[in-house]
Amino acid sequence: MGLLGGANSIRNDVRIASWSPLPVLHREIRGLTGDRPVVVGVVWKSDGSRESPRHVLAGMIDGGVNMSHFDAGGWRAALRLVAVLAVLVFATTQCRRAKVPEVSTAPVPAGFALIPAGEFMMGDALDDGDYEAPQHRVSVSAFHMQTKEVTKAQWDEVRAWGVKNGYTDLPEGEGKAAEHPVIQIPWFGAVKWCNARSEQDALVPCYYTSAARTEVYRTGEVDLATPMVNWAASGYRLPTEAEWEKAARGGLVGKRFPWGDTISHRDANFCNDGNEAYQSGTTGPHPLYVSDEWPYTSPVGSFATNGYGLYDMTGNVEEWCWDCCLDYPDAVETDPRPADTDPRATARGTWRVLRGGTWNSQGYLCCVAFRNLQFASNAYERAGFRPVRCAIP
Repeated sequence: MGLLGGANSIRNDVRIASWSPLPVLHREIRGLTGDRPVVVGVVWKSDGSRESPRHVLAGMIDGGVNMSHFDAGGWRAALRLVAVLAVLVFATTQCRRAKVPEVSTAPVPAGFALIPAGEFMMGDALDDGDYEAPQHRVSVSAFHMQTKEVTKAQWDEVRAWGVKNGYTDLPEGEGKAAEHPVIQIPWFGAVKWCNARSEQDALVPCYYTSAARTEVYRTGEVDLATPMVNWAASGYRLPTEAEWEKAARGGLVGKRFPWGDTISHRDANFCNDGNEAYQSGTTGPHPLYVSDEWPYTSPVGSFATNGYGLYDMTGNVEEWCWDCCLDYPDAVETDPRPADTDPRATARGTWRVLRGGTWNSQGYLCCVAFRNLQFASNAYERAGFRPVRCAIP
């Protein structure tokens, strides 16, 4: 016997859920079962397994519904129900074929925020940047990002552990004060610090000295390539450029900054030269963070967060990313992780991307799409960073 043994009966080995996202389905099933308060939503077998919508439809067509019990209205209701179920089967099939982004199930570590998986438009479509075009669609897996830039105090604490445990050449770095961001850190130093912090916290490090990933990267300047990174490891690493931009946008679409299209000293620690129409308010360096006309960093977290709960994604210090600075493709990308082994990078040497602008940057340099680059060995006075972690356990 099919799903329905007659106009008012239900097959014994299935039960019909009392909910459905389709109101029309509520109405049509009531047309088949009289006044009985039964609707088709998800159909469950008595053993707890789910009945396929395809099987539900087949069961009804193959004789489950006693058509002799129907009047003209019942026939119309039956036909409408079959049509609705056909749509449900089609939608279910398409959902199975579609790529559904993974959902993070790992707990969010203290001091971090979840950046959800999904697509966004990467690059600039507003101000015609040189390296920021073409704007293109990028899909990024979920990850966790530290909500604040690494402070001098945080750097010192991990460094002190690291130099006693094989990380013999971690630079001292500089910083205005303990809760200001650390600066004067080369890209190589930031990468090794991430590994040191991973080992200190008993997590699996991300960076290794070869593609075999048998030796943890602790000293020297290793020409890291993408296969030398364990992207699924539990430890800390630098964000990719795509991860950084998705995080900086905070869920907004098509905006210059993490909060909108204009910028002032209420929003960030930057140098407002007033030359762009989207800058407003006081000009020059931030009035709270300047001494004898020399601007400096602000304590991390001094300004409001973006939509993902991240501080200082604009201004204060530029932040190192994993990537070398390659031209954007005019195509959809999924989790792009370009490194110096990419043939497109050979003409630029070991240069790595910096994002976010600094305390001494004009407004256009602070846009979320803007890309800067520096030699990976340089201890750049305006460069800091913040780590990320994989969100998929």
